[in-house]
Amino acid sequence: MVATGETGGRPSRQAAFRGVPDAAANGQADQAAGPAEPVPGPAGRRTGWLVIAVPAATSLAVGGYQIGGPSLWRDEAYTKDAITRSFSQIFALLGHQDAVHGGYYVMMHAVAAVAGTSATALRFPSLCAMVIATGFTAAIGRRAATLALAPDAGRGGLPAVPALTGLLSGLVFATAPYMTYYAQTARSYAFVTMSATIASYLLLRAYPDGRWRWWLAYGAAVALAGLFNLFGLLILAAHGLTLLLTDARGAAGAGRRIGRVPLRWLAASAAALIAAFPVLRVASGQQKQINWLTRPDARTIEQLVAHFAGSRELALPVALLALAGLAVSWLTDRWRPLNPAAIALPWLVVPPAVLIAVSYVKPVYLERYVEFCLPALAVLASAGIVGLIRLAAGSPPGRRLPWLPATTAAAIVAILAAMLAGPQAAIRQTAARTDDLRLASAIVAAHERPGDVVFYIPANMRVLGTGYPAPFLRLRDLALARSPIASARLTGTEITSPALLKSRFTDVQRVWVVTGNSDGTFPVPSTPVNQEKMALLAGLRIVHRWMAGEVMLTLYGR
Repeated sequence: MVATGETGGRPSRQAAFRGVPDAAANGQADQAAGPAEPVPGPAGRRTGWLVIAVPAATSLAVGGYQIGGPSLWRDEAYTKDAITRSFSQIFALLGHQDAVHGGYYVMMHAVAAVAGTSATALRFPSLCAMVIATGFTAAIGRRAATLALAPDAGRGGLPAVPALTGLLSGLVFATAPYMTYYAQTARSYAFVTMSATIASYLLLRAYPDGRWRWWLAYGAAVALAGLFNLFGLLILAAHGLTLLLTDARGAAGAGRRIGRVPLRWLAASAAALIAAFPVLRVASGQQKQINWLTRPDARTIEQLVAHFAGSRELALPVALLALAGLAVSWLTDRWRPLNPAAIALPWLVVPPAVLIAVSYVKPVYLERYVEFCLPALAVLASAGIVGLIRLAAGSPPGRRLPWLPATTAAAIVAILAAMLAGPQAAIRQTAARTDDLRLASAIVAAHERPGDVVFYIPANMRVLGTGYPAPFLRLRDLALARSPIASARLTGTEITSPALLKSRFTDVQRVWVVTGNSDGTFPVPSTPVNQEKMALLAGLRIVHRWMAGEVMLTLYGR
């Protein structure tokens, strides 16, 4: 880094902000080709691991608290149903459905064989993935801050900026309600987040260093993100923009380049895409699974911002901290070389922007598909917090107030903690999930009788009975043609002949109708078989109707 000065011996704006000596501000160039690396002293070596360990332990505690409390919901029921099959049955399923989750299902099959399929056992791997992601988020914050400036000890007792940035990055992510939600969700999204975070850290190592071992590890992490969910490959677009935004002169060992993009990054990215291609090829034929998605609108963006921030009330404070992080990066080094904003901003913005833009042609956007961008917001907001603390460390002019940086940090942390308490409590409630499958199962168990029939309208609502299946298995499923395992599908297949269904409907006294709409309304039958189901129910009366989240259970009887 070269710090440019102003005339008259007065430090430049950038130099003053960074707290570098006046001599550097007056034009004494740093002779190193790349950013200076810290040489930790004995105290730094003893405590450096805490930057990673403290946030990781925090995420373990925050994400693990009441992890088994909320009921499984329908997507988790899909996980449970898939992973309890044999390996051969799982691969047969992937040929028809859910190829995008194939790697996750195979891994979870091994986990379930050891730990079982309770809510806690199913969610614990996601918690572990988020703990790892938290550690790497802290490492990204520290590494990016190290690359951005020579790690100077703070002013007025302020800790080294890279260490503080890393610690706060990890802690902000560890306490984010959205992190908790996916740490307590038995789906692949926590693993996509883990892989994308590892890849982002490896980019910060590979680009300045340039050695193949870093690039090979980077390619493997990106491939892993894509294998857990194909949309995880969008991290490549974010990283490409990061390389374009930063100055290649900040990476002395980056090797040959096309413009600012290292050829080795292109090679590693191509290898990752090749590794994920088989899944991409199979999944491209399963697009009907997301046919229910709709075009995004202004409310889509509003929800994304609120959920990433933790709540609507937190949206503005978090946005201001993120903007402060951008300002810090601009004032200190004008985005040269890699710095917290250069790695975090494209990561935060590009994947959602791409999916939302594409969704105006073919709807593919769903908020959980871009959850892996949340660590970027933590890094960016933490850079803003550190920037505010550093400003406080040097203000007001002419007076030394050593307590001000610590007070500023404590005030910011206390305000954020107070505002996060409510969202963190709410995210652990079953109401935060789409369905309450545990309650639905308990209702059926309490009221079912021998000989009861069940209709699922539409057919894919059969998943609502698989989270806690025992009571539902006692009901006669007259419309089922082939079971989920026999058909190699998640919910089996139904008969297509209304006449056949009518012929099976003999000696029926009571019928359970299971459905689940987000608006709480009864579905309009759209197939001949579902229309026949409604015609058969016309001769019965509604005995009772229950709601379990979005699950609607209606009992008909004579």
